[in-house]
Amino acid sequence: MKILVVYDSYFGNTEKVAQAIGEALGDDAAVKRTGEVEADELSELDLLIVGSPTRAFRPSDAVKDFLKKIPSGGLKGVKVASFDTRIAKKDTDNPVLRFMVNIFGYAAKPIGDRLARRGGEPVGEPAGFIVLGTEGPLKDGELERAMAWAGSLVS
Repeated sequence: MKILVVYDSYFGNTEKVAQAIGEALGDDAAVKRTGEVEADELSELDLLIVGSPTRAFRPSDAVKDFLKKIPSGGLKGVKVASFDTRIAKKDTDNPVLRFMVNIFGYAAKPIGDRLARRGGEPVGEPAGFIVLGTEGPLKDGELERAMAWAGSLVS
């Protein structure tokens, strides 16, 4: 099985999650930043996993640009999954932020939707991994949770 984990990261938290996912998937998985991936690599995959930090309730610009470069139908026959890193709603005292999250959500779902529109076959639900504060660190246990989520995508 040929697997690619593609990510963007600002403070290293999303990169740590991507690396943990790759580790859980073993030798079949490559882990690359968005700028290291060529569009023609994608059609050869069995599974593509894309992750981003949540920035203003959406994926990072680098992830959005990566997704835009995938041609229509470019993921036909490829299983796809998405994840993000995020601050949990319950971990903020800001009622406006909680309200905005209720309306706009986090980055994983729009990533997954875009992958499906490009012909990908979704496996598993989009996943969110919790960071404590804007720059992190990751909440205890999140890397283990990411590894378990990755395993569920291929079982």
